Amino acid sequence: MIWEILEAAIFPGALFILAVSLFYEWIDRKFYARLQNRVGPHLAGPFGILQPIADLIKLLSKENIVPAAADRFFFTFTPIMAPTLILLACMFLPIAGLRGLISFEGDLIVLIALLSIYTIIVYLAGEGSNNRLASIGATRAALQLIGYEIPLTLALLSAAISAGSLSVAGVLEAQIERGIWFIAGPQVIGFAIFVVAAQAEMERVPFDIPEAEQEIVAGWEVEYTGARLALFRLSKDLELFLLSGLGATVFLGGSAGPVISGLEPLLHAVYFILKSAVVLLIFSIVRAVFARLRIDQVISFSWRWLMPLAIILIILTEVLA
Repeated sequence: MIWEILEAAIFPGALFILAVSLFYEWIDRKFYARLQNRVGPHLAGPFGILQPIADLIKLLSKENIVPAAADRFFFTFTPIMAPTLILLACMFLPIAGLRGLISFEGDLIVLIALLSIYTIIVYLAGEGSNNRLASIGATRAALQLIGYEIPLTLALLSAAISAGSLSVAGVLEAQIERGIWFIAGPQVIGFAIFVVAAQAEMERVPFDIPEAEQEIVAGWEVEYTGARLALFRLSKDLELFLLSGLGATVFLGGSAGPVISGLEPLLHAVYFILKSAVVLLIFSIVRAVFARLRIDQVISFSWRWLMPLAIILIILTEVLA
């Protein structure tokens, strides 16, 4: 019982996930800066590796301002729930083994459901601010996240159908049994859909419409300061970790790889981090290559192109399975 608590709290649990999430933010910012011929973080710690932690501490020390017209319940509740939901979803990822801290048949559906609830939290956070710009950002976020959540789900389900399991561990075990990653077959289409949809779910360029600073200042986050804003920023780091790790697990074999007796948890964690970092770099490349789209282009692309492609992939997977 004590060992299970330590696993959930330290490794490969909450503290480990939080630390790697901040590390992934540093990789993303550093690589993105290099692609744009900039230096990126370089002052806090060696090569700026402590910059995400410094930014988090700085935000936590800032004043918490609550607008007089804001809904105080949602204004306080949503910043707490956002990182909590994403951290819970991360527990389903096989990090230091071939199964997550939470693992059962159908857990992939639960993970997707948690992402859906996060969409609701984002919308309530914007509307709870009672600010015109935040309301516009919240509406954009709801339209975008719901629109891209469906092809994201279909891409993951196509891999699940191919594996014959609705659990994250089952999808990973199917790749181990076949001796080949799903990305090496027809699921490469699913991986491409996943990358695009995940980029939109994280509201990253070219899908940063809900927070377009040139148009609506900071979108649904515009009224949040101090610890509340820090929690939302932390939830974005956790979401980056979650989707990078989920993509690596479902399409790249996740934590699977050669192991040495006695070092299995460490080696599985290393494989997981390396493969999820590859997915993270792909996210960064997409972010650097494309410019921001208009909201109508974002929605149109999802419903007219990405959704039909995801449905075709489901049918193709059923035929080949």
